[in-house]
Amino acid sequence: MSAPVFFGLLPLSDLWSWALGLCLLYVLVKVSELYVKWRKLEKTFGPFEGPKRHWLYGNAHEFLKEGNDPQIMVRYAEQYPYAYPIWLGNLFAGLAVCHPDYAKAVLSRQDPKDDFAYYFLTPWIGKGLLVLSGQKWFQHRRLLTPGFHYDILKPYVRLMSDCVTVMLDKWERLVPDQNPVELFHHVSLMTLDSIMKCAFSCHSNCQLDRFSTYIKAVYELSHLLDLRFYFLPYHNDVIFHLSPHGYRFRKALKIAHEHTDKVIKERKESLKEDTELEKIQKKRHLDFLDILLCAKDENGQGLCDEDLRAEVDTFMFEGHDTTASGISWILYCLAKYPEHQEKCREEIREVLGQRTTVEWEDLSKLPYTTMCIKEGMRLYPPVPEVARELKEPITFFDGRSLPKGTNVLICIYAINRCSSIWDDPEVFDPLRFSPENSSSRHSHAFLPFSAGGRNCIGQNFAMNEMKVAVALTLQRFELHPDPQREPIQRSQLVLRSANGIHLNLKKIDGDKMKNI
Repeated sequence: MSAPVFFGLLPLSDLWSWALGLCLLYVLVKVSELYVKWRKLEKTFGPFEGPKRHWLYGNAHEFLKEGNDPQIMVRYAEQYPYAYPIWLGNLFAGLAVCHPDYAKAVLSRQDPKDDFAYYFLTPWIGKGLLVLSGQKWFQHRRLLTPGFHYDILKPYVRLMSDCVTVMLDKWERLVPDQNPVELFHHVSLMTLDSIMKCAFSCHSNCQLDRFSTYIKAVYELSHLLDLRFYFLPYHNDVIFHLSPHGYRFRKALKIAHEHTDKVIKERKESLKEDTELEKIQKKRHLDFLDILLCAKDENGQGLCDEDLRAEVDTFMFEGHDTTASGISWILYCLAKYPEHQEKCREEIREVLGQRTTVEWEDLSKLPYTTMCIKEGMRLYPPVPEVARELKEPITFFDGRSLPKGTNVLICIYAINRCSSIWDDPEVFDPLRFSPENSSSRHSHAFLPFSAGGRNCIGQNFAMNEMKVAVALTLQRFELHPDPQREPIQRSQLVLRSANGIHLNLKKIDGDKMKNI
């Protein structure tokens, strides 16, 4: 009896043999590709000594084992000066850079952000300035730069003061019943309120409105992005999509995008009569959204709707979360070091007197407070690391090289605490940032806003907001640490604390203020 025939073409037994052969061939090809990739990575990172790695899952688990504590970056930087490889398994690796000389070599170029580190953000913020590369990045950077001119930033200072005052009023009501106060939550709402009022002229009342769907969506997205980045199974799109967290992410994403679209649409309607910035400025202060909508390239083309939403969502995310991290950790530092807190307070009293609003002209009159802010950001940089993907080969000063396509992680947290650059790097010393001490320091030893052509476009906005927040907070409260709840640092999208940042607040007596 002959073997069964499959559609009259081949015996079924031969068909199975043929299919099995194809499967084996496919597996062989894939194994060969993985072997070639492994050999290439071994060759790439061969010159760089680094932490011991497991034969299966590399050495990235060491960072997870430490609870994602950024201090591990500092320890490895001491063991492996300049740079060391981090292996996620044995088929994906990147070079962790932990010295200013190496950082300068990478950041002085125009390499794009790497797809791995920034991939999870793109469903929310789209392809805006943060993740763009090449000619489109240059175009967007050129169009957006006027939005950060000091003439645009000036009116923001009063709005920032109003937002900080709302937060401090909340704290004053909380203190009798709830002390210590967890700062990060309140500061994050304040910076979100500020960015919406300053950049988009949107008065959300988010610090007081507990039921704002948009504010809840932004909080949800920030939380879920941190969770996805930290929880390795969620790196897979399918697993994350099918998970309850993936469902929550999509729901929050829909709300956030609908809000952004509404803000843009309403502003477009209001600008139908006035499309020139000079005419708009006669009626009210210009904001970031005005600049976006009126910007034109050399061909007279503006940003399309998709690009507009991407830039609005990017600035909404970057403009509140990173600044909230900076302010919270700076206040924590000042609480830990009361002698510096009091020096700042004396300077602030001298500049503001009895005023409870900071003016643009005040910002340049707070040199010691500014030094404390910079020292706080040195110890606790809001963005602990940034990533790049080399678009061209690079050779470092010591002769070691990396090929095109290599992923590089600039460990800002470790560089800011590098013992070969900073004396007693763990000590809080604001005088490091005096003019004379700063002039002789390596150009890439202090990187709170990254450096080079892709540095943070909003750094002046952020510095202004930090000065306003610190000045008005110290004017009204004495800050004291909570010894029972020391913050546990976590390096995620921004530098956070796993258990919050708790401070004891003591209201400064108003009569005492008047007598000073």
